Parts: sequence; C-alpha cells; structure tokens
Amino acid sequence: MSRMAQLAPVPASALVAALVAALSAGCSAPSAGSADTARTPAATVTGAPPGRPRTLVEDLAVPWGLAFLPGGDALVTERDTARLLRVTAAGRTTEVGTVDGVRPDGEGGLLGVAVSPTFEKDRLVFLYFTSARDNRIVRYRYDRSLTGATVILDGIPKGAIHNGGRLAFGPDGYLYATTGETGDRALAQALGSLAGKILRMTPDGRPAPGNPFGNVIWSYGHRNVQGLAWDPSGRLYASEFGSDAFDEINLIRKGGNYGWPEVEGVGGGSRYVDPVVTWSTDEASPSGMAYADGSLWVGALRGARLWQVPLAADGTAGTPVARFEGRYGRLRAVAAAPGGLLWIGTSNKDGRGTPRPGDDRLLVVTP
Repeated sequence: MSRMAQLAPVPASALVAALVAALSAGCSAPSAGSADTARTPAATVTGAPPGRPRTLVEDLAVPWGLAFLPGGDALVTERDTARLLRVTAAGRTTEVGTVDGVRPDGEGGLLGVAVSPTFEKDRLVFLYFTSARDNRIVRYRYDRSLTGATVILDGIPKGAIHNGGRLAFGPDGYLYATTGETGDRALAQALGSLAGKILRMTPDGRPAPGNPFGNVIWSYGHRNVQGLAWDPSGRLYASEFGSDAFDEINLIRKGGNYGWPEVEGVGGGSRYVDPVVTWSTDEASPSGMAYADGSLWVGALRGARLWQVPLAADGTAGTPVARFEGRYGRLRAVAAAPGGLLWIGTSNKDGRGTPRPGDDRLLVVTP
C-alpha cells in the first residue's frame, strides 16, 4: 500500500480509520528547498463514496478543457487536434470547429475553455491556446460556430512544457487564467513576465479592479498550475505540478508568492505561501480540479487516480482520498456539471500514457 498524502501533523487517533483502505499517496525525500509537510488539520469525509464512473464519450484525443453552456451541454477542447467539441449529457458529440492559429507543441495546444457567465446575452466563449509565438487567450462569439475571434491577452510565454492553460470565471465575474513558467524557473518570480502566474482580468483582457500589481497578475511563484476551483465561500484553490518532491494544492491569496523555484512544498516561513496539501510527484501530477459535494476533486496524471480532498466549512483541507486508482489511466479534465455530476477526461494519448481501447474518453460520476 502506498503512503499517505502529506498533511499537517495530527494525532493518529484523529485520522478517520474508515478511509485508510481508500487512501493512496506517498512521499519522496524532499529536494533542496523543500521543507516539512503542509500544515493542515484533518477533516472528515461525509456522505457515501462516489459511484462508479460510466463512459459518456470514447475515442477522443487528449481532452483538455471542459466548460458548460447554460443548457447543460459541455464544450470540450482537444489539445493536439485543436478541435472544439460540443457534448450533450447523453453523450452526443458534434464538432464546433477547428480553432485557427493553434500550434500544438509538446504540452501546448488547445487548452482551456471558459463560457461567459452572461452567455445567454453575449454568446461569448474564451479559449486559451498555444500559437506560433506565444500562449494567448482569445474570445469568440459562439452560436452554431465560432466567429469574431478577438485576442484579449497575448504574449504569455510558451514552451514545450509548462504552459498552464486553465481558464475559469470566478464568482466575482472576472476571468482567471493559469500559466506555467515554460521550464524557465526564474520567470515564476518575475513580475514583469506573465509566466508562472495566476491571472485575473475583465472579459476584454484588462486588469480586473483590485488586482495587486496594477496588471493582470493575481498571484505568482507558480511552476505549472492546471486546476482552479472555488468553494461556496468564494475561496480559490489551485492545483500545481511540483518537480522532484511535492505536488500541491494551494489556497490562493491576492498578491501571494507561492515560492517556486525557491521552495517546493512547504517552506515554513513568512515570505512564501505554503500549500494546504502536498503529494509526492508519483502520486499526483494534479491537473483539472472541481469543487462538488464538500470536496475538491482533482485529476491525477502520473498518479492515474481521482483525488478527493474534503474541505471543512472554514476552508481547511482534510485527508485526501484516492478514487479509481489505476482504473482509467491518466486523468486530466475535471469539471462539475449542472445537476451535480462530475465529468472527467482521460489523457492517455498525450504521449506519456498508454492508450487503452476507447481512449481517450469522458467519464461521468456522482460525487
């Protein structure tokens, strides 16, 4: 049995024994700059375990982003084909189109998608993709097809690795985007670069009111964030890839510095914001993330499982529980659908997985 995901030191009696058989984690020795484990008291998982996933769609190619239209259909991006798909709750799939200007390369391609919170009025959809010279966010009008392409933010550094790419509208109505440091570690700490950041902007790509640095940067010191989720109180959490020791979930603060590359995992000082959960890198490589039914649900690529991280009412993260370990391979896209289901996308055709018959696929499960 693998070792437990790292959390705050708590008495053994405080751990919930009923969950032990479901836990799947592990920790490797910290690399230089790592320290200790995330200082988080345990919380109890309430309610029944999630149901067995069912396959909704098969034979996709690296589904990366998921966002829901007001009627309940999902828009799904394919990273390497640059196709945008529309998928109904019954699994009927149609191709919206192939997005112009996408240049797939390594971990780059057609990545995140977000639907305007006022879509019924403005019909706006936002895509994050890798172009020939950068990563960028482009706004479209969507009816039966994508029209009126408008670049709202460009110049985000691109690389063969660590392109970030998640897009989501927050409860404040502003658009958030995650970026990676492209393998150039110093960019994560550079406030003059958009790499290694979480960005917050208006639907026109301008800095949102209240941003801490007078630009679109909301937080920095990130290696490669691919998951964003808000709890019912409006707290923002982000999942982040580590390097050699620790993957992370962070509670994001306005203007916070999350330490990369100076710290991986918990630093324990006041200069950097410590993660609320860490895993060893062989257990996670956390990508897409959603909030549902009192927990964060995080797709693990290398870890090949769905992590459930219970949250207490005050936002405290509890003991992570591994679900469906090894059953579906690499999991990347995770989104909460209208009606309470989770949609999950596999990523076995991304060059690092082992495709199975029917891959890649979209799964649905009751959390």
